[in-house]
Amino acid sequence: MKSVEEELKEFGPTRIGPGVPPPMDEARARAWCQQLAEGHYENFSVLSALVPDRMRGDFAAVYAFCRWADDLGDEAGTPGEERLRLLAWWRGELEACFEGKPRHPVMMALRPTIESLRLTITPFDDLIRAFEQDQLKDRYATWDELTDYCTRSADPVGRLVLAIFGLATVERFQLSDRVCTGLQMVNHIQDVRRDLLDRNRIYLPSEFTSSIPDFEARLRRTAELGHACDHTFLDEYRTAVRPMVDRCWTLMDEGRGLLPTLTDESYPVIRLFIEGGERILQWIEAWNMETCIHRPKLGRTERGLLVMRAWWGAKAPGWMRRQGPTRGVPRLEVPGGRKPQ
Repeated sequence: MKSVEEELKEFGPTRIGPGVPPPMDEARARAWCQQLAEGHYENFSVLSALVPDRMRGDFAAVYAFCRWADDLGDEAGTPGEERLRLLAWWRGELEACFEGKPRHPVMMALRPTIESLRLTITPFDDLIRAFEQDQLKDRYATWDELTDYCTRSADPVGRLVLAIFGLATVERFQLSDRVCTGLQMVNHIQDVRRDLLDRNRIYLPSEFTSSIPDFEARLRRTAELGHACDHTFLDEYRTAVRPMVDRCWTLMDEGRGLLPTLTDESYPVIRLFIEGGERILQWIEAWNMETCIHRPKLGRTERGLLVMRAWWGAKAPGWMRRQGPTRGVPRLEVPGGRKPQ
């Protein structure tokens, strides 16, 4: 797997731009994105087992766009102005794609998806704007402020997934937004330690942490140590995170209303998104919400079981799926006696 810097040297702004012929044709670009999506991270490989063959090229192209935007905003160059320049270049490549003149391999692969599904530029541009926001803002005051960020950083992905399945309606978008915002919030809670130490970002809104004396300095010290910096910090931290976890459960429960509206093809994919997020929430609870020292995550076996559950759920009679939303995955039994709250 190539590093972000190696990929930029091969397909970055010094090699791709106006007046430069595309480095590969559409067929090669689609194959390249498929390889990128399946080999770059584990998540797509797990998901692809549930995606119909005829849709995998579209999923891979959208995934590759998101992956490049994410890497430009989080991994490439230095934070701030350099990453903003790279994201501006990426927007230029996106605009060229929508003008029918794609140049970058990702955009070459994305163009037929845009044409066949009649996609608009909005969800793609929203994702770029979210990564631009990350360069300018690294602290949040309120849950509502963070939710607004999620409308650009997360919700467009769910809308694109629904569009690929031919299910793009206002009603489904509203439910999908609940799921995607919930998933993004779960990720923010899960990655507190990594976001702070690697990117100097804190996505825990200060409305939940402002009552904790010297919160940021103690959080950083705890994250660096890998254990509590003093006798009271973890209790205070858990009290701050608990309402966020509860709100995530509410978002996921509300988003489950999307499942009865889905087709047989889309049901397992979207159910996997939802139940993966629910399982991470359970692990956060199982580890007593101590995400400042530990990052809860799913193991390979657990991911496989979730895929099997999602696939088997799609085989259930339609009347069973129309029963309405319920909290999905069974409660955890955690080694060592620790269980969800």
